[in-house]
Amino acid sequence: MSESLTGPAHLPTPSTNGAVRSRTVTWDDPVETAQRLASMSGLEAMHALMRGEVPPPPIAALLDMWPIEVDEGRAVFGVTPAEFHYNPIGVVHGGMAATLLDSAMGCAVQTTLPAGVAYTTLDLQASFVRPITRDTGQLRCEGTVLHLGRRIATAEGRVIAEATGKLVATGTSTCLIVDAD
Repeated sequence: MSESLTGPAHLPTPSTNGAVRSRTVTWDDPVETAQRLASMSGLEAMHALMRGEVPPPPIAALLDMWPIEVDEGRAVFGVTPAEFHYNPIGVVHGGMAATLLDSAMGCAVQTTLPAGVAYTTLDLQASFVRPITRDTGQLRCEGTVLHLGRRIATAEGRVIAEATGKLVATGTSTCLIVDAD
């Protein structure tokens, strides 16, 4: 027998010890930020984000991930797994690692683009090597451009647990390069 839910999402319910956890996330208007960044090259835009000259995108605030390093054709992001990343089976949801990979690989492509040119992810493949928990500690994801064409770019990414140096996920991405207009 299947069960469906209609109406508003479930409200948090207390755990067995009665504790209810909460988290507040705030962000700035992402459209305004994108408009400010459109006049910059991709590398300039990433540097502006890292220096705090423009606010981070809402997804970065939601997942609490951040850029660590950027160079032309390369972007490194970090995240520290926490309870709010967990799925119902007691580990970090694979979507967090996939989003980290998508961000690092996509931003690696972005760093190669001139002002007025944007990208969007066409394809993303992620392979999960080992489970991630809050005890894994900070993750570092490096994205690197493999190929940059006129309309298509490809990139690869690796997610490493910094404390152990162990690989936790890998990915590849294909991006479509488009005029930002």
